[in-house]
Amino acid sequence: MADRPRFGPAGIPQSFREKKASLMDVPRLLRDEGLDAFEYQAVRWGEKPQMKREDAEKFGLKARENDVILSLHGSYFINFCGNRETVEASKKRIIACATAAQWMGAQVVVFHVGYYGGKTPKQVYNECLKTLKDVTETLESLGIDVKLGLETTGKPSQFGTLEEILGLCEQIEKTQPVIDWAHLHARDGGRFKTAGDFRKVVEEIERRLGLEVVKNMHCHFTKVEFTEKGEKRHHTLDEEPYGPDFSALAKVIAEFKLNPVIISESPILDLDAIKMRDILMKELKG
Repeated sequence: MADRPRFGPAGIPQSFREKKASLMDVPRLLRDEGLDAFEYQAVRWGEKPQMKREDAEKFGLKARENDVILSLHGSYFINFCGNRETVEASKKRIIACATAAQWMGAQVVVFHVGYYGGKTPKQVYNECLKTLKDVTETLESLGIDVKLGLETTGKPSQFGTLEEILGLCEQIEKTQPVIDWAHLHARDGGRFKTAGDFRKVVEEIERRLGLEVVKNMHCHFTKVEFTEKGEKRHHTLDEEPYGPDFSALAKVIAEFKLNPVIISESPILDLDAIKMRDILMKELKG
């Protein structure tokens, strides 16, 4: 859990790549920018970890030396409510991601749970619940102690409304909600217009899962363009007329004295992470 609000990018920023920085350089470069979180992108991994244990442990050590808190975004190729073959492959992928997350000391493995695929939301919910129970039992038997971060999704075709995610987290230990504010904004047709709109979500998480969970939320944030089919494209914080507005969320973070980890998914990953940090610091100084 975070000891303060923390900010960082989803993956290696372009400016770091232009410096030809290696993964091992990333924690130091983030610290130099005043950032203190990083979400490693394992989004194209298969059924085995695609990094060596030695490298993962070294990366975790570099992160701790530079006071950078780690999370890991799991494979995009996960669907806990597909056919049997898809579900079994998805289980292996999430276990591979959780294994590497433990090696590097990441606190949570973030992933999208699945797709409706013509089934009713209730059917899909029950299938996801069963599969998640199987996965958490397997992780426990393997001695892997990381949280599974169930992410809210940005398209009506995807399982992952706030209600669905909170429901699963209520029923399964070792899970936590990952609130992707852009996804909720897009899915609900531009939902977040005021601080009150953000406050309702924070209050609902606290009511359902308790103060400790809401205080230490793991979040994704960027501005987003959307259509009736949901999210379409991420935008930078400065781009108008897109939302949501981070300053409204900052007011709620300050009001509730939250310590979230906020991962920037903006096209300018680290630069907008810095901008969000500065907006919140200004709000906290009030």
